[in-house]
Amino acid sequence: MRICKIREVPAKTLRIKPSKIEREEIEAIRDQKHGRSAKTKTAKTMPVVALLLCDEGLHGSALKDLGTHQVTGLSIRTNERLRECCCGVGSLEALQRKARTTPGREIKITGKVKARITRLACSKPPAGHAQWTLRLIADQLVGLGVIESISRQSAGTVLNKANSSHGRGSAGASHPSRTHPS
Repeated sequence: MRICKIREVPAKTLRIKPSKIEREEIEAIRDQKHGRSAKTKTAKTMPVVALLLCDEGLHGSALKDLGTHQVTGLSIRTNERLRECCCGVGSLEALQRKARTTPGREIKITGKVKARITRLACSKPPAGHAQWTLRLIADQLVGLGVIESISRQSAGTVLNKANSSHGRGSAGASHPSRTHPS
């Protein structure tokens, strides 16, 4: 692939000119991701299409960044980054996702912890409290050794996803009730 920097043109300094073989490989990737329909637009195909539109090779002149944006929907800056990446690693490598260098974050709130939160919210509140609050649930879970640490917001999210009643009308966690002026 020949990639050259041209400083005379301020609008587009990185020009992409893949060889005929590389262009055919890029078109094959596009066709594979598009499937049978050439009109399908997905997030996976747009960088490939943008790269083909930026190609200034044998087929003709390339579209400007604004034209590429209008066709693909990718931002102008994304098109610039794609061209920069092509200059650094090559066009085929630029289209592939980079592997993670660090492992993903470990999931703290497992299914067992979620079940324990729900069970705790539906149980009788501790002495001195009329009903469970999210802060009480979070403190109780840490005190029982169920989980090392948990925020009250995380406990509330678990209860919301479990369609919990939050203590309305029966035992369970609740938000403080508002007092209405008389």
